[in-house]
Amino acid sequence: MSAQKYLINLLSEVLAQMGLEWPEKASVEPPREKKFGDLACNAAMILAKTARCNPRDLANQIKEHILKRESYLESVQTAGPGFLNFTFKKNFWQSIIQQINNEKKAFGRSGHGQGKKVQIEFVSANPTGPLHIGHGRGAAVGDSLARIMRFAGYEVSTEYYLNDAGRQMMVLGRSAWIRYQNICGIDAELDEGHYQGEYLLEVAQAIFTEMGRGLLEMEESEALSICRKTAVHMILEGIKKDLSDFHVEHQVWFSENSLIEDNIVSDTLDMLLEKGMAYEHEGALWFRSTALEDDKDRVLRKSDGTLTYFASDIAYHKNKYDRGYDLLVDIWGADHHGYVPRMKSAVAALGKSPDSLEVILVQLVNLLREGKQIAMSTRAGEFVALRDVLREVGRDACRFMFLSRKSDSHLDFDLEMVKKRTMDNPVYYVQYAHARICSLFDKAAEKGIRADSSFLSSLDLLDTQQDLDILKKMAEFPDIIAASARNLSPHHLSFYLMELAGSLHRYYTVNPVLTAESHDLIRSRMVLFMAVATVLKNGLYLLGVSAPERM
Repeated sequence: MSAQKYLINLLSEVLAQMGLEWPEKASVEPPREKKFGDLACNAAMILAKTARCNPRDLANQIKEHILKRESYLESVQTAGPGFLNFTFKKNFWQSIIQQINNEKKAFGRSGHGQGKKVQIEFVSANPTGPLHIGHGRGAAVGDSLARIMRFAGYEVSTEYYLNDAGRQMMVLGRSAWIRYQNICGIDAELDEGHYQGEYLLEVAQAIFTEMGRGLLEMEESEALSICRKTAVHMILEGIKKDLSDFHVEHQVWFSENSLIEDNIVSDTLDMLLEKGMAYEHEGALWFRSTALEDDKDRVLRKSDGTLTYFASDIAYHKNKYDRGYDLLVDIWGADHHGYVPRMKSAVAALGKSPDSLEVILVQLVNLLREGKQIAMSTRAGEFVALRDVLREVGRDACRFMFLSRKSDSHLDFDLEMVKKRTMDNPVYYVQYAHARICSLFDKAAEKGIRADSSFLSSLDLLDTQQDLDILKKMAEFPDIIAASARNLSPHHLSFYLMELAGSLHRYYTVNPVLTAESHDLIRSRMVLFMAVATVLKNGLYLLGVSAPERM
C-alpha cells in the first residue's frame, strides 16, 4: 500500500471516530521541505468550519487520536495554521520491497479507474502520406496513456479515425494520377495544391505494374477513382506497418466514409435540427454554437450540399457515445487548439457533459540534424518519415524522448544525442540503470550469490538515508501511475523513471554491494536492487520501452 493511501485510510478512520468525514478536497502530499516529514495533510483546515473548531486545535485533536493507535507512523506534528505533518517508521518503507516481491509485474496496478470505459483516439493522420515524426509523438502519447490507464483500472479502447472522405482524398487521387501519367511518358505536372512526396511514385508504379497503360483508355473519373483507392490502400498499409514497428496498437480503425454511407451524419444533423441546435440559412445548415458560448455559429453543411469536417466530427463523437464510453480522449495536433471549445459545445448539444471529452494537444517535434531544424510538410513532400527515424535511432529512444516532456510543450529531438551511449541521453540513463542491476546479479551469480525472497529477512539493515530515499521513491510508483492516468499525462511516468534511475546510480557509486562488510548487508542491498529493477521494468513497459539486461 502506498504511503498516501495508507495515511488517507488511517485519517478517514480517525475522523469517523471523531464524527467527521474525510473531505474530498483534502490533500496528502510531500511537504515543501524534507525536515517537515514524509507527508503533509490539510484536512484539519478544511474541516475546521464543520467541526466548529480552530484549525490548529482540530489538527491537535486528530494528532492525539492517531497517537493512541498502533500505526506505521514515527511521528505526527502540527504546523502552521493547521497542517499535519507525518513521518513514517523505517519498517514501513522497508516493507515496500516485500510488496514489490509479491506483486512483481503487477506492482503499481490499481483499481483507481473503477472500470470506467474510456476511448482514446490518436494519430488519425490522413492517409495522404507516410507518418512523420510529429505523428510519432502523438502515437507514443496515445499508446502509453492507454497502457497506463489500463494498469490503473480503466477499461480502455484505442481507435484510429481514418479520414477517407472529402476533398483531400480527391487531391490525393489526382496527385497519384499525374504520377502515373508521368510513368506512361505523359508530361503532366503537379501544382502547389497536389501532394508531391516521392512515395506517390511507388503508388503510381504499383498501378502501372498491375494495369500497364490501361488507365489511359478509361474515363478520367474512373482512372482517378482507381488511383485514389490504390493510394489510400498502400499508404494506409504503410501507416499500419509503421505503427506496428513502433509497438503502437489501435484496436479499432474507424472510417469517416462509413459515417456518410451508414447515414450517421445525416441522422445526427436531423437530431440537432429537432433539438433546435441547428438551423438552415441561405441554403446552408448551421450549428447554433452561439447558444453554447461560442463566438459565432458554425456551418455544418454548405449551400452546395457538401459537409464540413465539423459535421462529420459531431457525428463521429455521437457514435462514440452510442458505443457506451464514459470518457472520450482525443489526441490532436496543437494547431487544433481553437477547435477544442467548438467540439465541447457539440458534445453539450449531444446531451453529454463537456467534461466527458478530454483533448490532449501535442506539439510538433523540432527535429534537428547537425544543429539544423528539418522542415516538414506532407503536401510538399518535405518531411522526415517516422520509419526513417526509427531505423536510425530505434524504437526505445523515439518513444522515451517523445514522452520526456509534457505533450503540449515544444520538443527538440536531437538525432545525434539520442544515439549516444552516455548518461546525457535520457533513455540510456534509465535503461542503463536496469542493465546495471542485471550485470550486478550476473557478477553475484559468479560468486555463488543469488538474490531471492529468502533474503527478505535482512531488510532492517536498509536503514541509511540513502536506503530510505530509494525506498521512498519506489513507494511512489503506484501513486505516479494513478496520477498519470487521472491527469492523462504519461510524461509524469518518464520523469519518475529518470528520478528513480538517478537514485539507483547515486546509490551504486557510494554503497558497495558485493563487497559490503557482511553477508547480510550484501543480501539486503541485492534485494533492494532487485526491487528497483522490477519497478524500472514495469514503468518502461508502460511507456512502451524495453528494459535491456545488457547494454
